[in-house]
Amino acid sequence: MSRHTRRRSSLQVRLTVAGAGVLATVAAVATVTVASAGETGRRYTGSPAAGADHAVFVQGNELSGNTIHAFKRGDDGKLTAAGRYATGGKGGDQVDAPTDSLASQGSLVYDDASGLLLAVNAGSGTVTSFRVQGQKLTDRRVVDSGGDFPASVAVYGSVAYVMNAGGEGSVQGFRITAKGLKPLRGSQRSLGLDNDTVPLFSSSPGQVAFTPGGRELVVTTKSANTIEVFPMRRDGRPAERAVVNRSAGEVPFAITFDRSGRMLVAEAAKSTVSAYKVRSDGRLELVQKPLPNGQDTLCWLERAGDFFYGGNTGNSTVTGYRTGPDGRLALTNDVGIATPPSAKSQGVIDLAVTEDERFLYVQNAVSGTVDGFRVGRNGSLTKVTTATGLPAFAESGMEGIAAV
Repeated sequence: MSRHTRRRSSLQVRLTVAGAGVLATVAAVATVTVASAGETGRRYTGSPAAGADHAVFVQGNELSGNTIHAFKRGDDGKLTAAGRYATGGKGGDQVDAPTDSLASQGSLVYDDASGLLLAVNAGSGTVTSFRVQGQKLTDRRVVDSGGDFPASVAVYGSVAYVMNAGGEGSVQGFRITAKGLKPLRGSQRSLGLDNDTVPLFSSSPGQVAFTPGGRELVVTTKSANTIEVFPMRRDGRPAERAVVNRSAGEVPFAITFDRSGRMLVAEAAKSTVSAYKVRSDGRLELVQKPLPNGQDTLCWLERAGDFFYGGNTGNSTVTGYRTGPDGRLALTNDVGIATPPSAKSQGVIDLAVTEDERFLYVQNAVSGTVDGFRVGRNGSLTKVTTATGLPAFAESGMEGIAAV
């Protein structure tokens, strides 16, 4: 038996059984496609596209054939299934993953400038691009990711970088063109890891992201406890070697940025968030020490204006954060829970914020659902919708979501 198919722990089995019951009752319901907000620039110079409109996309990540499930988003935030699209590749499942098969943020990204939706096919080592028209996906293109187990994508301007989590790990660059992604020669860089082709979830890198100005490419590595920064050249290629920074908190995972360009990193081990200034030479300056939220296993983190929301997969909660006048991060309430979980909100993983910052959508891996919330003026969350029938976590499960 390969490491990829070995038996899960008793905890994982309990989580899987809970999700399987939900999936069995909703198997006939169409799944939806998701796109991640990502850190995108606005410099694409290709042909214009219709683009996404009032859409939420969810990645099914099925091992037999990855799919994207599309929802139409109403003005009130409610979701209606609008189609299901095969990516032409296979989903993946990292070794011993507890609820999140890809163990990453940014596995599904919508780029508004080009009108493309980009999805990783971890099980087949490829990346798929779709052209988006409203909630419809057309013009599917599939390219090799340049490595094993692609798990995250970052976009800036006319360049996209894919993070490959398997083996030694790597980042591979692509040009965004009218015909999808084209490999950027001489852009691949090693992450120097020591993983199997299908990595252990705790030792795989967590996310690749561009800084807001596109001058640095950043990768988090979980068990290595490092944040690797590649200064970018003007030709769209990274420096030959990354600047390796020690993470202030243990098990760095997700990356986002505040309005001033400070980098916020979610750290899973103690459910903390640290803030950094990214220097032009690739070194990080810690500007706020790890802030705990009192929850269990914070992995995902997204921004909505001056608010931030983190997904705690260990106890299925969402934490709210705000930035104060001094730029420092604080919890929106004392208990660290922006919204309590429900029976259909089990196994919180990836999340996405709409471009107008009015709604937050959260994937629940164990129950196979997506919850939608309206973001209040004080950062509070009010549930407005729950979409069911998505691939629940078992042998694998959905991961990757984007909202427009």
